[in-house]
Amino acid sequence: MEALAYYDGKIGTPSELMVPFNDRVHFFGDGCYDATVGANGKVFLLQDHLDRFYTSAKLLDIRIPMEKEALGTLLTELLQKVDSKVNFVYWQVTRGVEERNHVYTPDIPGKLWVLIRPQTLCDPDVPIALNDEEDTRFFHCNIKTLNLLPSVMTAQRAKCAGFDETVFHRGDIVTECSHSNVSVLKDGVFYSHPNDEFILRGIAKTHIIQACYRLGIPVLEKPFTFEFLKNADEVIVSSSSKFCLRAGTLNGQSVGGKDPATMKAIQDEVLREFYAYTGCTTLEG
Repeated sequence: MEALAYYDGKIGTPSELMVPFNDRVHFFGDGCYDATVGANGKVFLLQDHLDRFYTSAKLLDIRIPMEKEALGTLLTELLQKVDSKVNFVYWQVTRGVEERNHVYTPDIPGKLWVLIRPQTLCDPDVPIALNDEEDTRFFHCNIKTLNLLPSVMTAQRAKCAGFDETVFHRGDIVTECSHSNVSVLKDGVFYSHPNDEFILRGIAKTHIIQACYRLGIPVLEKPFTFEFLKNADEVIVSSSSKFCLRAGTLNGQSVGGKDPATMKAIQDEVLREFYAYTGCTTLEG
């Protein structure tokens, strides 16, 4: 199968599966999700993503319709049905199906969705272009909720303006990007915003920090300013589907590029973990 979809026990192509009209996702975006890549029949960093997924659901009082181990087995089995070498693996749970009402029935069973499709991972040697915007999203960014409209609109504005990603800041403090985490290298130290309510705890970011520890690179998880980011030696954008990319420009002005050796060491260590985990030797879908 080239691409696979799953909804509430049914499997088909993305165009075949139908979702009930009264699934609360249609009216309220009522759900949460997680995503990673899969290769060689293995879901990359599966346990990390499952832990975050179940945490998000618990914070939203959503009942995932199976235990964590069973969901891990399901995702692995579904991935093995798709033909491509490297795939995007996405899953979400919605609160469930009932008539539209802002309040919901306690203990309503959630509905599980899965999407698996081919994906080629970004070339880490190609720098990306950033812009910035004030972060006007809500104060629950630590939950991987389906309410992504602010990020969708931001990403579309960036694309239309010729940028790859947008750096968010609240006042002068950098938080994250519209669908990534952002960190910096400065004077040999890796800086990243702490895991508070203003950002999503990125699995990729967490594993970059672990890579830094293995490489002997000091790490500071503390808020930093937009001015600090602009003057950093390297600006790093990370996500579970793009891993670890370096920024080349910010609002059309050159940024980073001052510590390529450390940047490359981090990227190589991140890819080494991916290859060792999956047994895959390519970034191609």
